[in-house]
Amino acid sequence: MTSSNEYLRLHQYDNVLIAIAALSAGKLVEGIPCVDDVPAGHKVAASHIAKDQAVIKFGQVIGVASQDISAGQHVHEHNCIFANLKRDAAVGVDYKATATLSEKEQATFQGIVRADGRVATRNMIAVMTTVNCSATVAKAIVDRMRQQVLREYPHIDDIVAFTHPGGCGTSAKGDNIELLRRTMSGYMNHPNVAGVLLLGLGCEVNQGGVLLDYAGLKQGSMLQYMNIQDIGGSRAAMERGVDMLMPMLPIANEARRQTVSASHLTIGLQCGGSDGYSGITANPALGAAVDLLVKNGGTAILSETPEIYGAEQLLIRRAASKDIADKLMSRIHWWEKYVAASGGSMDNNPSTGNKKGGLTTILEKSLGAVAKAGTTGLMGVYEYGERVDQHGFVFMDSPGNDPYSATGQVASGANVICFTTGRGSVYGCKPAPSLKLTTTSDLYNRMKEDMDIDCGVVLTGKATVQQVGEQIFKEVLDVASGKKTKSEEFGFGDNEFLPWSVGAVM
Repeated sequence: MTSSNEYLRLHQYDNVLIAIAALSAGKLVEGIPCVDDVPAGHKVAASHIAKDQAVIKFGQVIGVASQDISAGQHVHEHNCIFANLKRDAAVGVDYKATATLSEKEQATFQGIVRADGRVATRNMIAVMTTVNCSATVAKAIVDRMRQQVLREYPHIDDIVAFTHPGGCGTSAKGDNIELLRRTMSGYMNHPNVAGVLLLGLGCEVNQGGVLLDYAGLKQGSMLQYMNIQDIGGSRAAMERGVDMLMPMLPIANEARRQTVSASHLTIGLQCGGSDGYSGITANPALGAAVDLLVKNGGTAILSETPEIYGAEQLLIRRAASKDIADKLMSRIHWWEKYVAASGGSMDNNPSTGNKKGGLTTILEKSLGAVAKAGTTGLMGVYEYGERVDQHGFVFMDSPGNDPYSATGQVASGANVICFTTGRGSVYGCKPAPSLKLTTTSDLYNRMKEDMDIDCGVVLTGKATVQQVGEQIFKEVLDVASGKKTKSEEFGFGDNEFLPWSVGAVM
């Protein structure tokens, strides 16, 4: 990467440059006068690009010119379009064996060790609903517990109502109910959840007894289940719910932190509100942190399948085996059919906000998004919410929508979320803390109460990608040890539980 104070060249073969600051028409970039005004984060042609010729950024094709583009012209959706070109996807050619440090050398954090050896980064009690119909009562129970008793138990981080819009109006078999049960099972079994009250209405499709069997759980001191209809209505259920939770509190409050290896960390990698700088600053810096995590025996989960589309070859080239590569491609093909069935296409992305920030095609967005994943080998591919049982860098299938995706990652075992943003996402998460990483210093300073780390210092030359990656890794260790993220200081995370639904609502 080469830069001036006003623009960047990311790769020697690129035929576009990136505006660091807004460029006015007539401004010289590499000796070429800008033909148009070019907003910050957007692209300007570094040479003539003929119609149908590839537009290249990151040394990769991000689209083709829909018309002749003169050197110095603004390159965006008006003259650059998606093109599904053949990509070099040789399996495993870029695979790097995961070289982990010995246990003595590994970084550590202050985690909560559960009786079965699992390690938590937070200590929470959950009220989970089998169906939307029990959501209001669940929230009322949590509100009362927070107001009246939670302060008496300082070692419990929170009591949370995990409600959702599903659980009924669907088939008792098939993908829809399977995804919901898998996700709820992941949350109920999550190490950050010390105790659970499962609350149903009584007549729903997603019956609590079936769900508990699916999750391999039985009622006991830290897991209770009831239906509102069986108890006698809303008021009675609220009273009974409080009674059921009260004995859990002193047990959960016994939890204490102790020194554990970073190998117990699983990070969910997210990006939302991306912009033209995402693939230049925050995402590669997070990728550097991922490489450090993997080196220390930990795990990182990349997701958002529609937002790796067009860059999947970079992951396939890193796959540890053909089977892993085939699993990834099967999910890509599933998404192509799924989107086409509803009359859409995989190039519908980027969003309006992404485009305002400088992203033009899904190829450009995906190439930047994959940078979050660092450089180590791809060690596994998982279904949405499926428990991750492999250390190192892995992929979990999910929608590109952030709450759906992060919910699946937590269900799969993520105990910290790292979330990069260029436009300013304020996403919080429970029961796993969510760190927000900005692509620019301007965004960090403008939304300082929401943002945890300024990756824009890469853009200004104050720090390297590697240095910011080290900062992120250290912050992850601190947050895993109990330090509150900005979203936690606001109390965010109660409304972000959003299991993916793919089936018909009947």
